[in-house]
Amino acid sequence: MSTPDPADPLDPLIERLERAAAELRSGDLSAQRAAAVVDDCARLATEAGSVLDRAVRAGDDEGGAPGQLPLA
Repeated sequence: MSTPDPADPLDPLIERLERAAAELRSGDLSAQRAAAVVDDCARLATEAGSVLDRAVRAGDDEGGAPGQLPLA
C-alpha cells in the first residue's frame, strides 16, 4: 500500500467510509443508527464521485486523453 497523499481529497472520505463500515460490521447499532450510517455512506460516496469527476475533468483540461487521469 502506498503512503497517503495529505493533499488528496479522497483520503478523508475513504477513512470515514472505513470507519462507517467497521461500525456497521460491529452489529452493535440500533436499526435507526444503522440507517443513519448507511445514509452517511451514500452521501460520502456521492462526494467521492464528485471529487473523481473533477479530477477527470481537470485531466481533460491538461490535454490528456478524455476521461483519463494523469499518471503520477
